[in-house]
Amino acid sequence: MNTIRVVGIDIAKSVFQVCVWMIDGSVAWNRKISRQKLLDTLHQFEPGTLIAMEACSTSHYWGRTFSAMGFSIRLIPAQYVKAFVRSQKNDANDALAICETACRPGIHFVPVKTTEQQDIKALRNTRQLMVEQRTALANQLRSLLAEYGLIIPVGIQCLQQHLSEFIEDTSNDLTFTLRRLISSLREDMQALNERISGLNSEITALSSQQAAYRHLLTIQGVGPLIAAAFISEVDAVQFSSGRELSAWCGLVPRQHSSGGKQRLSSVTKNGNRSLRTLVIHGARSVMRCMKKRDDRLGLWLKKLEARRGFLKTTVALANKLTMIIWRVLTDSVDFNINKAFAMS
Repeated sequence: MNTIRVVGIDIAKSVFQVCVWMIDGSVAWNRKISRQKLLDTLHQFEPGTLIAMEACSTSHYWGRTFSAMGFSIRLIPAQYVKAFVRSQKNDANDALAICETACRPGIHFVPVKTTEQQDIKALRNTRQLMVEQRTALANQLRSLLAEYGLIIPVGIQCLQQHLSEFIEDTSNDLTFTLRRLISSLREDMQALNERISGLNSEITALSSQQAAYRHLLTIQGVGPLIAAAFISEVDAVQFSSGRELSAWCGLVPRQHSSGGKQRLSSVTKNGNRSLRTLVIHGARSVMRCMKKRDDRLGLWLKKLEARRGFLKTTVALANKLTMIIWRVLTDSVDFNINKAFAMS
């Protein structure tokens, strides 16, 4: 009979802290294990033993590895583990806290990502890095040109159009040194544009292999990047409703209720920041054409905007889109506007 309740592992680069917590509540042992000996140590446990880890760097790799060995895996959000760390923070206390948290009711565990999901996420993260580098480069170009009295309107496209004009215009005050520097930075920006475009194509090609991707693209306001993000980040099965997914994205009102009095304020902004940002951008794209729409979505938005204003309506639409995404992922169906926005 397996008397082990849970094995908690505090993941690191070279040395892992392993805590074995028994059914009777005692700790069998809690010690450091080197990376080379970790798998050999775990082989002594029976298949089906519960192994818990924080959802952090390399946790999904170890989750897949341990799952292939026949163990049951639970990845725990780090903020839940922190509440159970006793006294001083060290590896032993962290591993014990992981064991305790894994057995607590109501914890929202993180599903282990597949290699396909991690591939899409790796491409998305790299693309985001390229976009941030391009933004930094654009800001640098604007500041350099501003020192010579050349001001460019807002927008990357506008900046790129004006750069070639400023470089070729001999009547401005640009010196030879700065003209050469601007030309070099412009080439760097063009290279970043090509890399971002290539990553967009890779993300689309990899995501299109998933059936859920095609269903998500039928939702108005959901483009290739948003669909790819939800495929790589979300397992719809872990949420019992669309509102749970929306709350996980931080798009529901913050609650501060007591004594039976309900108090709701602005959105929580908890959970996955990147998904929340993308969905709100998707909602903004729908809101831009709101006045031209005469379908159920347009009527719903116009009525809501009349009561709550443009900005709150945008966030409400993002919340609604997230719940629609959950339904589409759960049922594996295309978006149906008549069901999503029923007339009252």
